[in-house]
Amino acid sequence: MVLIGLTGGIASGKSTAAEVLKQLGAVVVDGDRLGHRAYEPGSPGFQKVVNEFGHEIVARDGTINRTILGGKVFGAPDQMKRLTDIVWPEIRRMAKAEIADARRRGAAVVVLEAAVLIEAGWQDLVDEVWVISVKSQTARERLMARNNLSADAAQARIASQLSNRERERHADVKIDNSGTIEQFERRLFLQWKKLERRAAQPAGSRR
Repeated sequence: MVLIGLTGGIASGKSTAAEVLKQLGAVVVDGDRLGHRAYEPGSPGFQKVVNEFGHEIVARDGTINRTILGGKVFGAPDQMKRLTDIVWPEIRRMAKAEIADARRRGAAVVVLEAAVLIEAGWQDLVDEVWVISVKSQTARERLMARNNLSADAAQARIASQLSNRERERHADVKIDNSGTIEQFERRLFLQWKKLERRAAQPAGSRR
C-alpha cells in the first residue's frame, strides 16, 4: 500500500484533487471530516475543548459553537495552539485508525487529505507528500467568489496559512492548479500514472 499525504492552501483545489484521486481508485481519508468528528459531543476531544475554553462555547443543541470558539482563537496564536494541541492528536488518532482499516481491506493507494498536514507534522504517517498550489491572486479570487468575501478578508485568510513555498519544501510531488479544471485533472492523472509505476517498485526504492 502507498500512502499519500495530500495538502494545500485554502482555495487551492485540494478537495477536488482528493475526489479525482478517489475516482482513479484511491481510498481517501478526509482530515476535515475527522476534524469535525473531533468536536462531536461525547468524544474525548469535545470534553477537552470545553474544559479548556469554557461552557459558553457549547450551543443549545449540545454541539460546540464554532463561531464562538473561532472568536476565541483566530488571530490569537497562543489560543489557537491550545486548541490544536487538543484537536490535532485526536484527528491523527482517527486518521491512523482509518488508514489501518484501509490496509486491512487491501487498498493499494490511500490518500490522507489534510490542510494542516505540514503544520501538524503528520508527514511521518505517509510515504509521499503531494502539495496542491495555486497563485495567491487566483486563490483570492476563488475565495471571494466562493465565500462572498472582500479582497482584504480573502487575503487575510490566505496570509494566515503557510505559503506555497513553505509547503513545497516538504513536497515529493508538486501540482499547480492555477489553470483550468481540465488542466488540473490532466496533471493529477499524470501523477497518478507515475505513482502506479513507483508503487510497482520495491518499497525501499520508491523515492
